[in-house]
Order: sequence, then C-alpha cells, then structure tokens
Amino acid sequence: MSDTRNSFYLLTDSHFVSKKQWVEGEPFTMRERGDQIALKASPEILDAFIEKILADDETEVVIFTGDNVNNGDMESHYGFRERLERLTQAGKKVYVTTATHDYCGAGDDENGFSACRYTATGTEPCEFMRKSELLGFYYDYGPKQALSLHEPSGSYVVQVGPGVRLVMINDNGNGRSHCGLFEDGVKWLGEQIDAGNAAGDFVLLAVHHPVLPPWEVFRHMADFELYGGYDGLVKMMLEKNVRVVFTGHVHVHNIRKYADDSGRWMLDIATTALVNAAGMMRRVTVDTDSGICDVRSIGFDAVPGLETNGESAYEYLYHLNAPGIFEKLVDLAGTDYQAFLSLAKGVLPVDKLEKHPHLVRWGVKKLKGLKLSTVAKWGGGFGKMAPEMKNDARNKKVWDALKVIMKHVYPGDAPFTPETTEYAAFESFIAKLDRLVVRFKIDAVRKLIPPGSSLAEMAEDFLYNNRTGSDAEISFSLKDGDE
Repeated sequence: MSDTRNSFYLLTDSHFVSKKQWVEGEPFTMRERGDQIALKASPEILDAFIEKILADDETEVVIFTGDNVNNGDMESHYGFRERLERLTQAGKKVYVTTATHDYCGAGDDENGFSACRYTATGTEPCEFMRKSELLGFYYDYGPKQALSLHEPSGSYVVQVGPGVRLVMINDNGNGRSHCGLFEDGVKWLGEQIDAGNAAGDFVLLAVHHPVLPPWEVFRHMADFELYGGYDGLVKMMLEKNVRVVFTGHVHVHNIRKYADDSGRWMLDIATTALVNAAGMMRRVTVDTDSGICDVRSIGFDAVPGLETNGESAYEYLYHLNAPGIFEKLVDLAGTDYQAFLSLAKGVLPVDKLEKHPHLVRWGVKKLKGLKLSTVAKWGGGFGKMAPEMKNDARNKKVWDALKVIMKHVYPGDAPFTPETTEYAAFESFIAKLDRLVVRFKIDAVRKLIPPGSSLAEMAEDFLYNNRTGSDAEISFSLKDGDE
C-alpha cells in the first residue's frame, strides 16, 4: 500500500450480550424479539467480523462508534473489551466511543436501561456500567492515544495516519433527552477541527447518532433519534470544510448528502448494526495525495458457530429483524395460526388476534392476492402505463414487491427505480393518498408528514436510492472546492 493511503475499519451497534448473561427461555427470547436484532448470536457475529479484520494485514486501525453492548451490564462490557484486546494484541489500533445502550443511569443520566441477567423464568439484577465509568473502562482504546481529549463527554481526536485526523465524538449526552455535545463540547470540537486544518490534515468525524436523517420520515418527526444539535454540526462542517461524518444508531446502511445554496456539501455515512441480517462494517481509505476518500462495505457469508436451524445465516437473522418478523407473521397467519400467535407475542396484541382468526386470515389472503395493477388503478396511474407495463402489473403481486422492499430496509439501495412497474404502481397510489389527506384534512396522517414534505417523498426512500446511488460504497474528494 502506498504511503499516502490510510485505511481503517468502522463498526457500530454490536449490541454485544455475554453468553453468561442469559439462558435459553422465554424472557430472553422476548427481549431479542422486542429489540429485533440477533442478541443471542451477538458474540458469534462480532467474532466473525473480528476474524475478517485480523485477516487484513494492511489495515491496522479499527473504530467502534457505540452501542457496543445492549443493556449496560458489566459482564458484557468485559466480554466486549476482551475482543478489543484481541485486536490490539494482533497489532491493531482500536478506538472506541460509547452510546446510550452502554450504561445504566438515573436522573440526568436516565436512559431507560436496567441491567439484568435473563433466567429461564425471569430476570435478576446484575452489576452495571455507570456513565461516569465509561471513559476509564475504555481509556486504553482511544482516549489514551488522543491528540486531545474532552473529558466531560469522552470525545477525543486521534491521528489515524499521516495527514488524517479522526474526531471521535462521544454523544451519549444525558440519554433520551439530549444525545449530543453541550456548549463546551461544541467549542472543543470547533477548535479541534481548526487545529487539524491548520496542520494540513484531512479531518473526519465519527459519532453514534445520525447527523442527517436517513429517511425523509425522520425529518422533524424523530429528532430524538438524531444527534443533538445536528443543525449546528452540519453548519460547522460546511464552514470548516469537513466533508464526512460516520454514524450509526438507526441500524441501516445509508449514505446521504447535504448541500447548501452556495454549493458547500457534506456526507453522513451511516453503517448498519452488526447484529442484523444486513450486518456490515465499512472499510474507509483516504489517499492524502489525491484527497480521495473511498468507502466500501464488508458483510458476512456465514457466521461460524451460529445455529440457524437449517436456514442460511442471512435468512435466520432476517427473521429476527422487524421486516423479517412481519414477513413470517403474514406467511404463518394463513398456514399455522398457533405458530403465528406464538411469533406475534411481544410484537402484536395477541389477546385480540386470538379472538379474530378469521378476520386476520381474510386480510392476509387479500394482501397476498392483491395485484400491482389493482394498486395502480386505485391511484389512477394504470391508464398511463405503457402496454407492456400494464401486462407486467397484471402478473405481479403487491406482497412480492413488499417483501423485496422489506429486505432492503437495513442494507439500503431499494431496487424499484422510476422506470419499474413496482415504482409506477406504488407512486400513483401514494400520490392519490396525498391528495386525499389534503382534501379531507386527515390530521392523524398530516401530523406524521414533515413540513414541506409528502407521503410520496417519505415512501420514495424505500422504493429506490434517490440520494447518492449506492448505500454500500462511495468515493469522494476531501479537498476544498472539489465535488
């Protein structure tokens, strides 16, 4: 590798749960189902990615950006740190920040988590991590090597290679009410970016919570899921020519670009959680000679040690995610209602579903039989279709298209571009819904739509990548004035 190229791996949301923290039984199964990620397999998944990193002799830097464990318990923190030590013993430089799943607290530090061990019949309390202890516990993995450390937040700056600085923003704030830096932290961040620029380094940022909403549905509707003070951080990045921030938290692979009226721009590159069907990490390479930053995704074909009951690793993990659970529920409703009720437990109101099996089966049957042509007719778009597209719509089912959409929620890059039959059918139907919402002043729906947006704009994110063209990879210039 050329001396001008610096690479690192980026992983996020490992949600690690030690095998010592649970036994097989309904309590932990319900917790996994409620979180909709592969908690039971989190050690095997993390180990699979670590093996990939260890096999790369050219990349020595590895960063983790929070929600390293799932429930703030100390046993899981010890297990996670053992894996970090395995990387450092192999010569890797490991830099870590934390987030709200990594501690338990009350008062100003309230985050809603209570550490426990899951028994066969319930839970029992266990030792947990306090927010004030996180910096010391992970001090050797970033803060110790820092060019600058902001102790109140635990944020720090490291030199990932000649000419490249990475600011690791620790944004766990005070839990649900503010996940970002406070005034003194914002001041420190600006100073560190200025110092990097003055040294002639390219400055990159990494933080747990998204800075740009990954989907239109997030905009002004789920601010609590975004970095606290995201507007201010975007402004700072534009003013100081910081081109990229690497994020996580929302468990989706997503690349989004923001540009202002003067042409200044920045990217938010979100990485999906390790513990879902789309589990991936990013490999980032910066060529300081050309100024090009290249980002690639690496997933897994199989997870050694993972018992999948005959399914592929992807299929097994997909059916633990929200879209996969919904797909399986729809299939089971028409074939095995008791199995449907069992899977619905912890997800849907089982007591009501038990009383109306015929209604549920009828609804599922209608959904599975619905053709794209019917949806297009409801939206008034069928008559505008070309003859070959009309025939295609008559032969394709809505449920099959929805399954494809759901399989792309976490990995991104939804496939139905504007020239496809699926896009045309859904677009006309959703546009009709937009008109009905306005005409009949349906406030229950209108309040869910961000100001200046529409249902069509919200849905488009799930139909195709209308942002950068790929959520898996991108190359861009870090130099000022370059596109």
